[in-house]
Amino acid sequence: MKKNSTVQKIARIALAAAALCSVFALGACSKKTDSAAASKYGSDTLKLYLPGAYTSDTLIPNFEKQFGVRVIVENFDSNEMMYAKVQAGDKYDVLIPSDYMIERLLKQDMLQKLDKSMIPNASELTDAVLNLSYDPKNEYSMPYFWGNVGIVYNTKNVDAEDIKAGYEIFQNEKYAGKLYWYDSERDSFMIALKVLGYSMNTDNKDEINKAYEWLLKMHDTVKPTYVTDEVIDNMSNGMKDIAIVYSGDAATILNANKDMSYVAPDQGTNIWVDAMVIPKNAENPKLANEFINYALSYEAALGNTKAVGYASANTKVLDEMTKEGGDFASNAAYRPRAGFAKDEIFHDNDVIRKMISELWIKVKAH
Repeated sequence: MKKNSTVQKIARIALAAAALCSVFALGACSKKTDSAAASKYGSDTLKLYLPGAYTSDTLIPNFEKQFGVRVIVENFDSNEMMYAKVQAGDKYDVLIPSDYMIERLLKQDMLQKLDKSMIPNASELTDAVLNLSYDPKNEYSMPYFWGNVGIVYNTKNVDAEDIKAGYEIFQNEKYAGKLYWYDSERDSFMIALKVLGYSMNTDNKDEINKAYEWLLKMHDTVKPTYVTDEVIDNMSNGMKDIAIVYSGDAATILNANKDMSYVAPDQGTNIWVDAMVIPKNAENPKLANEFINYALSYEAALGNTKAVGYASANTKVLDEMTKEGGDFASNAAYRPRAGFAKDEIFHDNDVIRKMISELWIKVKAH
């Protein structure tokens, strides 16, 4: 899951609260259980669990109106928070986790296969997000948003030759005090491992320790400011010259500040995909498949990407956004590159995750 701005989060939470109020009001006014939706799907209520600020304002209301159903929305802050609730037995009909978490859920037999006969809009998806290693035939997941991790930089203040060094610019003393580093342990080690020529999914402890040493040197050399969501507004306002940023947030920054540009370094990066899945214990899988198909449609996907700023998995929407006159025309960050040999997807490895987490704490405390 890749987070968006705090303002969007607040707005999304408010929308979710309003939707819940609407649900309760509806329940108080009517006791009907024999609706057309209930007859068709076995239920007229869908429980959706997804990251905050991850839909347009119209996605849920339009789905409710079109299919005569109610949607209960809950938001999570991290894949790990989502996993803990699902593992504890909480029941949801649709989840939107990230690739590595889908891999974990599949390993633990916590997902059910999709009914592809109900999801014809799967044909709308771009090849770049299909048949990936965590779900090779997309039997269990349908992509929702995707992106990568890269560098946003101020073209007026950063030398064009320096930026060619990719992540190595974060050890260039010329920019000391002028950089933001996104406070993500896994992405931090991804960057260091890529600089050193290793896989970001390595389980070699010597390689991980070398990455740790690189991060320590980066910390001491350029003294970055560690940030999360505030990087969006801060870079939009030109408060620093260079930052590690998720591509969707970078696209927002570039649209807000024409002096900013974006690059996914040649050393390689993390290609991430957030996708819709149906838990094994879902109470309304038929309605869940209907929602997944709806979310993949051109209209729904277009509204989502306009609102959130991350790259859509829908091919027509990607083209619409980046063509002349599109919301992200000439925006270097919006559409992630595909097929680059050094780019990878994170895999689930709890032992390595714990090791990296402990080392990242040491880096920031150095």
